[in-house]
Amino acid sequence: MKVKKIIAYTLSILVLLFSVIAILGIWEIVDIEYLIARMFKSLMVILAAAAVIVLIFSILDRPERVDRRDEEPLS
Repeated sequence: MKVKKIIAYTLSILVLLFSVIAILGIWEIVDIEYLIARMFKSLMVILAAAAVIVLIFSILDRPERVDRRDEEPLS
C-alpha cells in the first residue's frame, strides 16, 4: 500500500506543476508553444508507468487463494 500512496502523491504533484506551468503560459508569462505538448507526452508516459507499477505490486501483494480442488467433498 505504501507504494500506491507514493505514486499517487507523485502524480498529484506532477499534475499540479504542469497546471501551474500551463496557467503561466496562458497569461504569457512563460513561452509554452512546444512546452505543452512535451508536458502532456511526459505526463502520459509517467501515468502509464505508474499504472504498470501499481498492477505489478497488486499482483505481488495478492493473498494466496485456497485451492478448491484439494478440499474433500462433503457427504
